[in-house]
Amino acid sequence: MQLSARQIVDVLRAAGEPTRLRILALLEREELAVLELCRVLDQSQPRVSRHLKLLAEAGLVERFPDGAWVFYRLAGAGPQHDVAAEVLARIAPDDPVLARDRRKLDDVQAERAAAAAAYFAENAAQWDQIRALYVGDAAVEAKILEAAGAARVRRLVDLGAGTGRMLTLLGPQADQALGLDLSQQMLNIARRNAVEAGLTNVELRHGDIFDTRLPEGAADLVVVHQVLHYLGDPAAAVREAARIVAPGGRLIIVDFAPHKLEFLREAHQHRRLGFSDEEMGRWLADAGLPSVEDQSLPPVRADGLTVKIWAAHGAPAVLRSAA
Repeated sequence: MQLSARQIVDVLRAAGEPTRLRILALLEREELAVLELCRVLDQSQPRVSRHLKLLAEAGLVERFPDGAWVFYRLAGAGPQHDVAAEVLARIAPDDPVLARDRRKLDDVQAERAAAAAAYFAENAAQWDQIRALYVGDAAVEAKILEAAGAARVRRLVDLGAGTGRMLTLLGPQADQALGLDLSQQMLNIARRNAVEAGLTNVELRHGDIFDTRLPEGAADLVVVHQVLHYLGDPAAAVREAARIVAPGGRLIIVDFAPHKLEFLREAHQHRRLGFSDEEMGRWLADAGLPSVEDQSLPPVRADGLTVKIWAAHGAPAVLRSAA
């Protein structure tokens, strides 16, 4: 699909303003809330919101509300995205204004990460109990086992392993199991739980869900359990998880459906208040896993959360090679 001359002019006019170009450069790194953009740009919310409105009207960014917050990200694949990518690629990497913005965004990310790390350290020992306040673990785990299937797998990878519950649940059907997490406290608890479960095939490793350093197609079964709602760029985590799924393997993502429990942001460091089927399906399709099955598990209490399980299936090896 190509743009008309008028559309090209509209796109270039929207991008061709200093603050809006800075916004595009920031959103190229990750999706951001309006107030985070205000902090980095050191501009008022009405002014930043006006710039974002113009960028959205030109098809350069996407706006999506999440509870009381509003997030923005670069538009998905398409001609407008291609124009924005070309413009951003032409900017000198050492441009002083954009370099300053990157440093300020680094500060915002560091504050976010420090708050999350402190929360995880404080609550690591009781993590499973905290999770049980919102979901019925037995019902969820039965559905996860169903989504994983009964077949034995060569290698299981759990991204954001936490206390290791997914490893102890699914590890018995794997020849090898690997759990990655950034929290040493969580890894220590996961190691203890794996030993208590009698599992000898489990490795726990300090690792980043955005950059696992695992080879492409490294695992027959990849699990991302109750992790994405903490992340600044969940779509990027989905892409990395999909990358390491072997031909014919599967990716299981467990998280919440969209909800309005704002206290989870402040009290439990949730960044996103759930994900829709449409959003998750688009991310998985963009990552090369368009075949997705989903299940919904309603809350056990009226003010609880609906748990979603998305199971994406990788194409068989013969189809991947043909592609």
